[in-house]
Amino acid sequence: MTEMLHADLMPPLMFGGLVVFLLIGFPAAFSLAAVGLFFGFISIELGFFPEAWMFNLPLRVFNILSNDLLLAIPFFTLMGAVLERCGLAEDLLEGTGQLFGKVPGGLAYAVIIVGAILGAITGTVAASVISMGMISLPIMMRYGYDMRIATGVIAASGTITQVIPPSLVLIVLSDQLGQSVGDMYAGAIGPSFLQVALFLLFIWLVSLFQPKKVPPLPPEALAPRDWRLWWRVLKGMVPSIGLIFMVLGTIFLGLATPTEAGAMGVVGAVVLAALNRRLTWPLVREAMGNTMRITAMVIFILIGATVFTLVFQGVDGGIWIEHLLGLLPGGQTGFLVFTNIFIFFLAFFLDFFEIAFIVIPLLAPVAKSLGIDLVWFGVLICINMQTAFMHPPFGFALFYLRGVAPKSVLTRDIYLGAIPWLGLQLLLVAVVILWPQSVTYWLDRTPRQDPSTVIIDLPPPVTPDLPVMPSFQ
Repeated sequence: MTEMLHADLMPPLMFGGLVVFLLIGFPAAFSLAAVGLFFGFISIELGFFPEAWMFNLPLRVFNILSNDLLLAIPFFTLMGAVLERCGLAEDLLEGTGQLFGKVPGGLAYAVIIVGAILGAITGTVAASVISMGMISLPIMMRYGYDMRIATGVIAASGTITQVIPPSLVLIVLSDQLGQSVGDMYAGAIGPSFLQVALFLLFIWLVSLFQPKKVPPLPPEALAPRDWRLWWRVLKGMVPSIGLIFMVLGTIFLGLATPTEAGAMGVVGAVVLAALNRRLTWPLVREAMGNTMRITAMVIFILIGATVFTLVFQGVDGGIWIEHLLGLLPGGQTGFLVFTNIFIFFLAFFLDFFEIAFIVIPLLAPVAKSLGIDLVWFGVLICINMQTAFMHPPFGFALFYLRGVAPKSVLTRDIYLGAIPWLGLQLLLVAVVILWPQSVTYWLDRTPRQDPSTVIIDLPPPVTPDLPVMPSFQ
């Protein structure tokens, strides 16, 4: 009885130990591995599982390092790092800003639209926020935009990258949930458009009720409305749309895997950088160094997470989580409300990669047992995790903007400016929960034949009648 009691206590003790390590500030990858190994040795010593259970660890690590899907992460990261420095954002923002400059809130509209386009071709929040912060923020300040509106729209538009394909988070979530990357990307299309529409609607309401906060450009700042303006817009838009189709279109049409599409995206990014005459060896070195750091971080967190989950499953942690969350009132609704609140607060302290590798493997079996569509669940969690970038004072998008904003911009204005946009992101979470078709409508749910259920009935073999040989006696 005492042994069973100790076995039941192992999962909460493991989870509590991990929380303590993370609160101390120890790196997530090493915290996961250390807690997993420590409790693994204790479990073997107390007889909770045999030593042979830990023999699965080398196989799990090998499966991680040989997973072709994870190759998409360095490809998309390298593509975003190259595009961040090739001048594409400048062309897009300048042309689109002039196009919308005559109307109140025109610059804010341009930032939102360009943020969505950059999100669809770079896949990195840092690239979008830094580019738009360096280019748009001084212009908005010069022409009298409210500081909180200006900083908020720049930071929020950069976070669109988290949801809009080819988001790195969607790749990681598809791997953790055991779903197709193409399905995750298709499911994220609807929420991406909804998010852009909510942001544009907010700016329209501000321009309607408080137009002084988002004034139009003065006549002397507007470029002539002739073919040169349209050429500037098309010069930025057409290559971007072509790259988006090459990366996402080939995935949706089934012509390429995410890894292959990412490799083509890198080639396209290099070509765009060369056409903009920005392709230099320092750019390539910096982009490759950034890619190496992010990829190494992801792989180390994933290896640490597999050590933790192996031991956690060995002490029946999955059953503990399932019983804990399965008893929540409200069934699916109660589980979804708890999960989203839990992840919202975790995002104050943990990076989105850490949440994906630590929390999602624990929640996915419960969601599946409750009959929740895992693609819809993954997109919903991705939308929730993007709020991590807008949390004052821990949001990474706010840090990026603070790093490139002029010293005259107060940190307080950046934080207060983020709050309405954080509310819009949470509103999108509620919309997706109440309207699941915003995700599932884009999915191909046609019935597929399971090869394991196929039965092939063949007629019995026909034995030919052989001629009777005469007997000679």
